[in-house]
Amino acid sequence: MPAYNTIGFIGLGVMGEPICRNLVKKSGKRMIAFDVAAEPLARLQAEGAKAAGSVADVVRQSDWLFLCLPSAKHVRAVFEGDGILKNIRSGQIVVDLGTSSVGQTREFAKLLQAKDASWADAPIARTRQAAQDGTLSVMVGATPALYTEIEPLIGCFATDVTHCGDVGSGQVTKILNNMVLFETVNALAEAVAVAKQNGVDPKLLLDTLSKGSADSFALRNHGMKAIVPGNFPERAFSTEYALKDLSYALELAADAGLKIRGAELVRTILQEAIDAGSGDNYFPVIAKHIGR
Repeated sequence: MPAYNTIGFIGLGVMGEPICRNLVKKSGKRMIAFDVAAEPLARLQAEGAKAAGSVADVVRQSDWLFLCLPSAKHVRAVFEGDGILKNIRSGQIVVDLGTSSVGQTREFAKLLQAKDASWADAPIARTRQAAQDGTLSVMVGATPALYTEIEPLIGCFATDVTHCGDVGSGQVTKILNNMVLFETVNALAEAVAVAKQNGVDPKLLLDTLSKGSADSFALRNHGMKAIVPGNFPERAFSTEYALKDLSYALELAADAGLKIRGAELVRTILQEAIDAGSGDNYFPVIAKHIGR
């Protein structure tokens, strides 16, 4: 384990709170955390983390700083102002666990490099349960030397850690992971809708597909646990967040001069679900709107 003393953590939402908890339990380091919501901060404080009063407070006290925030906009908000850039010290390492803009990621890495500090993108994948169990998949963009330093701490909350290349590469990989997931979930939603209208039980359909070439993580999790029972809670990975992540994939494709029609179609489908009032619901809710 790297010989730094204090880990800072900003963002204690659905994924951030259990990730931070696993770091408290397994890293053996002093933990200081911050969130705008008092409840998760109080829970982690009871388990051994110290509560910070502001972003600046976390930055000043930490050697490592993990971010687990909803979007590039939120990351920029803690980076600017009285935040990371203003308060960073030489030798500090910032690890962004969220899915964010590739361009912004590389911009922030350059700004920190000028201050002799480091930025790594390490977006997380898998479910809320995986975050609680410490079995996430993490895709890291960093120099080989920085990756070697980061990996033991990431191992406190992940079982699969992949070094994807230099800074930004983790974001590219995660963005494309999500693009494939959204397109697969849409295919499952359409299959279930057609099955219902033709007298085939949706659960039987997906159980059968799981035994053949159509099997997937999306089928076993998003299909069986959300689409079939119609379970689309709030405080999960929302339709709004899915559209945000898909926009990053479309941005990468546009910059490369590529037309990715499947992703463009799913963008329309997600937007239609949002317009119908399902923006805060778990994104497989797109199944609810098929045929309406």
